[in-house]
Amino acid sequence: MQHRLLGRSGLKVSAVAYGNWITHGSQVEDDAAVRCVHRALDLGVTTFDTADVYAGTRAEAVLGEALVGTRRDGIELCTKVYWPTGPGPNDAGLSRKHIMASITGSLRRLQTDHVDLYQAHRYDHLTPLEETMSAFADVVHSGKAHYIGVSEWTAEQIRAAAALARDLRIPLVSNQPQYSMLWRVIEAEVEPACRDEGLSQIVWSPMAQGVLTGKYLPGQPPPEGSRATDEKSGKDFISRWLRDDDLLERVQRLRPLADQAGITMPQLAVAWCLRNDNVAAAIVGASRPDQLDDTVAAADLTLDDDLAAAVDDVIGDKVIADPALTTSPPSR
Repeated sequence: MQHRLLGRSGLKVSAVAYGNWITHGSQVEDDAAVRCVHRALDLGVTTFDTADVYAGTRAEAVLGEALVGTRRDGIELCTKVYWPTGPGPNDAGLSRKHIMASITGSLRRLQTDHVDLYQAHRYDHLTPLEETMSAFADVVHSGKAHYIGVSEWTAEQIRAAAALARDLRIPLVSNQPQYSMLWRVIEAEVEPACRDEGLSQIVWSPMAQGVLTGKYLPGQPPPEGSRATDEKSGKDFISRWLRDDDLLERVQRLRPLADQAGITMPQLAVAWCLRNDNVAAAIVGASRPDQLDDTVAAADLTLDDDLAAAVDDVIGDKVIADPALTTSPPSR
């Protein structure tokens, strides 16, 4: 497994990280989730990403149970705070009250005394940024988190947070955006800001919720057991891609490129993201352990310039790159 430095910090993360959004506590039964985590460990994955909101806090608990017996210093554990985790008016956002309550709950569910990376899941327009960053500083200084990150923040928001992080002497090291060969909205503004401020990207959905695996064929129903048939939550997230038969046809035209390179479609998608030197890790999930044998292997692949150009030619105007699509809810 290749490891990469996270931002300007000394923390190294595995180039392929394991994430349990949608899967643990929802699409995947607990015993299967545990097998997936153990397989990821066997394959050299050391970075595990979750969030308090996933499956109504259940995903953190499943991951914590799956990691029992794993040497704590041998992994990097990442979680997030922002979305509602209860019915109360202070059970969401990035207020000091919610951050302090959420880190306590996350550590309990994950069965650990600290996380390596604590991330603001979205930007909170209702809480002063100074309050949020001060609370994060207290989390770091108390030893409950080693590093701080954000997720889906705009370039302007990242620059403002980085200035406060310097004043507070806390390590703001990462951004977690959606990123794939189809969704490139960070490239124009967010990525340059992160390079300037010393943040890396830990990207989610490098396979565009599974579309880039090539399993979804134009004009045909989705395969049984796929994310598109998951009524709990997965179906909603992938549906926007499946309505475009032209896009699905172009994805099928990527298959000969992958075949010629001697790699699989999932490997092509993940390796494409890792080609960006500002990407420290690409997060993959799994509903079966054998899926990880395929995707984790992308960490050892390097796509050459000709293949990357051929991918661009195939995808063409289907690329979504508008930086205005990096947004957070205006209110809760």
